[in-house]
Amino acid sequence: MSIRIPPSLNPGEQIRIIPTARAISAKELTDGIALADQWGLKVTLGSGIGRKHFQQAGTDAERKADLQEAINDPEVRAIWCARGGYGTVRIMDGLDLGPLQKDPKWIVGFSDITVLHNALHNVGLATIHAQMPFMIGNKSTGCRETLRQALFGGTYTVTGQHPGEMELRLARTGECEGPLVGGNLSMLYSLRGTPLDLDPSGKILFLEDLDELRYHADRMIQNLKHGGWFKELAGLVVGGMSDMRDKDPTDPFGMDVETMIAEAVGDARYPVCFGFPAGHIHDNRALVLGPKAKLSVTHEGATLSFEGVSR
Repeated sequence: MSIRIPPSLNPGEQIRIIPTARAISAKELTDGIALADQWGLKVTLGSGIGRKHFQQAGTDAERKADLQEAINDPEVRAIWCARGGYGTVRIMDGLDLGPLQKDPKWIVGFSDITVLHNALHNVGLATIHAQMPFMIGNKSTGCRETLRQALFGGTYTVTGQHPGEMELRLARTGECEGPLVGGNLSMLYSLRGTPLDLDPSGKILFLEDLDELRYHADRMIQNLKHGGWFKELAGLVVGGMSDMRDKDPTDPFGMDVETMIAEAVGDARYPVCFGFPAGHIHDNRALVLGPKAKLSVTHEGATLSFEGVSR
């Protein structure tokens, strides 16, 4: 499948912030708006900002209409999902991605936004797995700078430096090329067997997650394993597996998530790295999903290179 890459942004162009899941106020977006202003972009807010329907930023119909309006508007050149949480999957039925196929624009986000990454990958469009405007002021300089590089185009790299002892022990050195796909493990698992599922064969798979019981994580990883996901990858990049825990600390599951993944990979012969700087962590670097990337894993760490991520 060929992947279309949206045009790079230029100063003065419009980026719209859309809440596809949990409710959020304009005040909570202050840092994100200031950052986009600093880059010279015109920031507009979707009508769901400040709206609340139980946990969500409006009803399913309201949130879908908000996103559809941004997709349809030719003046909007990038859509920055406001925050994650849960709920984006509820607005996918009937969402028309056709205008994006005719006039591609960047969609940016991570975590719950994995459903949009999958949907757009399946129709041949690149997206950006990156920090949402919510809490971006608390993230690293690298988090913000790689997002700027991804949006404004060109070649850039993301390097995982100083991996921990466990990450180095489980890593498999090597180099590969392939389309980068993936995102949040829980979301990828929940989409299995649906039209929003992903085929990672021949691709570099990225995984991250947050706040899961370890045996729940193992159940998801076993699902991917028995579904053949780890058999024909070009490479595997594991980001933050943050705040994983046991239901009862006195009776632990007995395995960390990284080891679960290494066991699921088995003797497959492709490069694998752990502890990559992306996910629910302070240093959440931007990753361009869809186009071909280069992965290099050495004993010192791992690097993902994105070349020419502008059209």
